[in-house]
Amino acid sequence: MTGSSFRPSRRSQVPPFQVMDILGRVAELRAEGHDLVSLCAGEPGGGAPTPVNERAAAVHGAGGALNYTPVLGVQGLREAIAGHYRGWYGFDDSGAGVRAEHVAVTTGSSGAFVAAFLAAFDVGDRVAVARPGYAAYRNILTALGCDVVEVDAGAETGFQLTGAMLDRAVEEHGELAGVVVASPNNPTGTMITAENLRELTDWTSARGVRLVSDEIYHGITYTGDGRGHSAWEFGRDAIVISSFSKYWGMPGWRVGWMLMPDDLAPAVNALSGSVSLCPPAAAQYAAIEAFSPEAYAECDAQVQEFARTRSLMLEHQGSLGWTDAAPADGAFYFYARIPQDMLDRFGSSGAYCRALLEEAHVALTPGDDFDTARGNEYVRISFAAGYDAVAAGIERIIAFQK
Repeated sequence: MTGSSFRPSRRSQVPPFQVMDILGRVAELRAEGHDLVSLCAGEPGGGAPTPVNERAAAVHGAGGALNYTPVLGVQGLREAIAGHYRGWYGFDDSGAGVRAEHVAVTTGSSGAFVAAFLAAFDVGDRVAVARPGYAAYRNILTALGCDVVEVDAGAETGFQLTGAMLDRAVEEHGELAGVVVASPNNPTGTMITAENLRELTDWTSARGVRLVSDEIYHGITYTGDGRGHSAWEFGRDAIVISSFSKYWGMPGWRVGWMLMPDDLAPAVNALSGSVSLCPPAAAQYAAIEAFSPEAYAECDAQVQEFARTRSLMLEHQGSLGWTDAAPADGAFYFYARIPQDMLDRFGSSGAYCRALLEEAHVALTPGDDFDTARGNEYVRISFAAGYDAVAAGIERIIAFQK
């Protein structure tokens, strides 16, 4: 028998997340002995706060079994996350506040998106996302059979969606079942103002459209508008998603969370029990310490270092020749169009990034991951790796472009 009738499912036919492929090549080149500067992944270089690491060491050093936890997370962590919302956003623990039962602990924010999309949307539902935006929204929704409506969001609206843009999307594509927003945004770093977020929550609530608010980069901000505004400040129909991966520097610990609207809580619980059973046990116990005063202080110090590195990046935009840059008000990314002569030479930002990696040993992420229309002209640089890495990367990029 020479052939096979087996094939992957149609729903699995989504484009690969290029940054993960690039990270694989980075590992290969480092194994070959090359000096690599990796500025492609959103991985904070400082690691987890000291209290979290100490608690993790104690958990693993105590011996005994690490068994399944409750589906939606250990009670102590759910309570700590609810307390975090009271501390950062001024919520109380009353009926109008945030309580432990509102919190679903998940296997990273990725697990929260899968559970949220499964619970909130049916096959064929239209869900709007901003372009440019995080590729996983589009890919997960597509794999789940949803119709993704990409809405161009440019500099005139801070690369964020507005009610008027959603009105036009409905006119063109039909009624929406959901809208996904992110602030600070990946890849642009732009933020939703309180007024804009209120407009979006009012727009979605009035039309029975589910708002999904990605708030994973809250706390990493540079604008003086606080740590970021939560959609739950303006209504409780929204799904709020966050994680320990960014502000707390814990991407590999794989612990995130979701604030669940009351109507979705039973569905999220049932789905999570089948899809993931529970989040990683040891990481959950350690993550409780992320909300200690010492941990917050360490993380805020890391944000100050991000700000210093951001300033370095902005100072060198001219010498890099990158244009049409997003303002990078939060997160740790700089998203911009590469010079026209580089586009003429390589044909696309993807080819540019591949050559930069192989020849200059600097890893960036091409914009195709974030924008299916114009991303082939853009790159995203992550300055989460730290000041020295970014300084070395800039020097190599300038030399490469000569």
